[in-house]
Amino acid sequence: MSTNETAVKKAQTKSLLTRLGLDRFSALYLWGAFMIIFGLWKTDTFLSFQSAKLIMGENVSVGILALAFLVPFCASTFDLSIGAVMSLSVALMCFLSDEKSRAFNMPVALAAVIALAACTMVGVLSGFVVVKLKVNSFIATLGIGQFITAIVLKLSFNRQITDTFSPTFQKFGRNQYLGIPVVFFYLFVAGIIIWYIMEHTPVGRFIYATGGNPEAARLAGVKTDRITWGTLIASSFLAGVAGVVFSAKVGMFTSATGPNYLFPAIAAVFFGASQLKGRPNVLGTFIALYALAFGIKGLQLVVGTDSYWVNPLFQGTTLIIAVALASQKGVARMKKRKAKAA
Repeated sequence: MSTNETAVKKAQTKSLLTRLGLDRFSALYLWGAFMIIFGLWKTDTFLSFQSAKLIMGENVSVGILALAFLVPFCASTFDLSIGAVMSLSVALMCFLSDEKSRAFNMPVALAAVIALAACTMVGVLSGFVVVKLKVNSFIATLGIGQFITAIVLKLSFNRQITDTFSPTFQKFGRNQYLGIPVVFFYLFVAGIIIWYIMEHTPVGRFIYATGGNPEAARLAGVKTDRITWGTLIASSFLAGVAGVVFSAKVGMFTSATGPNYLFPAIAAVFFGASQLKGRPNVLGTFIALYALAFGIKGLQLVVGTDSYWVNPLFQGTTLIIAVALASQKGVARMKKRKAKAA
């Protein structure tokens, strides 16, 4: 086969993939494949409405945590402290509103406000370290996350905390509306708010500009340091919200609560960044989140009681593939720019 024929075949293949939208809708194709494969394999359980409700409810805190990671990520800033911040939120909620405690026993609404304020202050600290001390966000937030973990372990004495919330509060996390877990609507509302800010406000445009080319954005008048700091504050606040929602839904604390949700959240954001617009976005993140959630649930149903290894294997593989896809798109864009410049 000649070089020209090979080039033509490659171009035709690329054109077919583009027409099918595999470069922008791969998560939807994957989601559809999961529905078909596991639907045929485990028809009675996987395709039941009960399974769908479980998946929607179980992934709400992960989804809010994904939004927390997404906001600074759009500004090319990493916040790896969000898992620890979510743990801090849950621990404070349990500690401050414990009905058995003589020292506090606060109204749960007041405990939630204090927990969110404390989490927001973590974002202020992260912003100071990243912006003022010029520490790389990856390293800074990783270190701050460990610092917060130490506080949480001391606060909880490294033990499980249960039976601290009133039944009235837990109704906000365990009730259903129209047959759907009410917490799913919390995620939906949070997603709408973040989507609107990122896509339809000057703040969102400044965040994307900072992430795309911080030097050019700065020369154009964007206060990039302020934007970076603000995204880290928003990230910690959203991680705190994830903790409050988790408290209402689950009603208990373990030291693994937040950290266990960090990796699935990051995987959803990276995978979602390759969807729809080819950049980090809310809708792509949600599609990726629930595509992966349905895949994991299907594997768990197939494997059965020994499915404890499924989640980390699936999430790890997905993250590698998602980053590879994002990297390939980035390389392709760089080649196009070089070709135009030439």
